[in-house]
Amino acid sequence: MSTSLLEPSQVKIDLGQLKRKKVNIALFGKGNVGLQFINQLLGRKDEIAKRRNLDLNVFCIANSEKIVLQKQWTENWEAVFNEAPNHYRYDAITDFVKQEGLTHLVLVDNTASRALVAAYPWFIENGFHLVSSNKLANTQSLEWYQNLRRQLGFFEKEYLYETNVGAGLPLIDTIKLLHLSGENITRIRGVFSGTLSYLFNEFSAKNLPFSSILQEAMNQGFTEPDPREDLSGSDVARKLLILARELDLYNEMEDVSVQNLVPKELRNVSKEVFFQRLKALDVPFQIQKKNIGTNEVLRYVADLSGHLMDEHGAQLSVRLLPVSKDSVLGQLKGSDSLFEIYTDSYGAHPIVIQGAGAGAKVTARGVFGDLLRLSEKI
Repeated sequence: MSTSLLEPSQVKIDLGQLKRKKVNIALFGKGNVGLQFINQLLGRKDEIAKRRNLDLNVFCIANSEKIVLQKQWTENWEAVFNEAPNHYRYDAITDFVKQEGLTHLVLVDNTASRALVAAYPWFIENGFHLVSSNKLANTQSLEWYQNLRRQLGFFEKEYLYETNVGAGLPLIDTIKLLHLSGENITRIRGVFSGTLSYLFNEFSAKNLPFSSILQEAMNQGFTEPDPREDLSGSDVARKLLILARELDLYNEMEDVSVQNLVPKELRNVSKEVFFQRLKALDVPFQIQKKNIGTNEVLRYVADLSGHLMDEHGAQLSVRLLPVSKDSVLGQLKGSDSLFEIYTDSYGAHPIVIQGAGAGAKVTARGVFGDLLRLSEKI
């Protein structure tokens, strides 16, 4: 008896005849990142359907004021959203899901909302996986953080948040893989903020007062509307805590030693008064610049070190420091973020991950990547 094999050219698969996986998505947030994400998703939806046989169906778009539900959205979504009445009930989402028989549910959170984070357990119980650029869930109390992980496990749900640190850079996944494979990570250090990277790269390189550099950064949209949110170091501290917890370290926000770069007399004044008094920043920063070595530059550095094999052994600090111009940190340019991951295997030569660590478009692209990876899992 003989058998014949078909040549590859004779084998034809019609993807249209295969059952297309449908992932149903509730999108929260239409600010800078949210707007970019919605437009990226709806703009590429047809292409993804053809290339991956995957239907990414948006059935909900929400901001802080209203939740709007319909079977599917198109690229004219904003007009439809703006005309919809203001209603805000999470259970309206689950009612719609039941009515339409939707499965493979994903909540995408591109907000900075504490209220939405507080509702994560409710969404998980009601069948949703999570994708989030919102850092707050991973910087809540350790007890809340661990309970969320237990709940995800119990309901067999996924939670992806690569953009929490490093925007679109493959940082959290790299650290997870190293840690889970048994690699002993001994230190993580770097410039975690694209805004502060730009400020001190420029300040170190140019003979200009700090207030001029800051004003230039504001004009280019590199800072938060109130730049004290960047200069306080709190966002960098949150990112450092997230990385510590990826290593199963038992740390809270108060364990992070943070150097606030805003002078005390400017921390509690109005934003308008702060802008009027920007020149008050010049002398303190000029003194720091004057006191560093001739071959040094200033960088705002986050550092996770100590005994990282001990759950309580980590030291977490965020500081403005002089570094050698010849070092990896010293050669940083523009608004790039940079992360050095030191391990036993790599010794004195860290794994370096560098690139655009901020920006709405980059962050939205990272969230999109998380959504696609999640869609393949579920």
